[in-house]
Amino acid sequence: MFKTNIVTRLEQSKFLVIARVETFKRAQEIIEGILAGGIDCVEISYTNNNAGQIIQQLNQEYGDKILVGAGTVLDSETARLAILAGAKFIIAPNYSDAVCKICNRYQIPYMPGCTTMTEIVTALENGAAMIKAFPISNYYGNSLVNMIKTPMPYVPILSSGGVTLENVDDWLNTDIECIGIGSLLTKGSVEDISKNAISLANALKKYKERHP
Repeated sequence: MFKTNIVTRLEQSKFLVIARVETFKRAQEIIEGILAGGIDCVEISYTNNNAGQIIQQLNQEYGDKILVGAGTVLDSETARLAILAGAKFIIAPNYSDAVCKICNRYQIPYMPGCTTMTEIVTALENGAAMIKAFPISNYYGNSLVNMIKTPMPYVPILSSGGVTLENVDDWLNTDIECIGIGSLLTKGSVEDISKNAISLANALKKYKERHP
């Protein structure tokens, strides 16, 4: 899968599930729930040491039905292990030259967390595919998109947190490239996750109807 195709799929899917799971079984439950709502992109966080194993198992189980990447990748060693495990993209709470370089080497989209314009420009100049607005998403809410895109309208943004069923329309209306969602799609039963995923998918459908 080419780097450009991966980024395009993330942008078209619009929603990215941020999952911190300790077992493959729980990862499966989350995947089954989000797929019921048509959401198919998920980040498996390396806050857990078995993240690589879960990424590999998800790829084996679901194949192209889902797009699986790695999150909380702080260094190049972890990035390479994640890529070998089958991660299709790399996300981090910080920017790292070493991680950016290894992702570009293997043509894997890198989405580092940035807070300032200087960090954003540095990341883009070195080849980041998208900018993760972190940890400012919760603080500024959807207004951060306009804050970043007013001086730099070409910056592709991934939000991280702060999205609810009540405000998702506001986020979509900012024309943000990708919306990261955590507990809304990772907590509760499969049925709970499925219900929320369907609600988000319906919101996205209505947004696309308004913006053909």
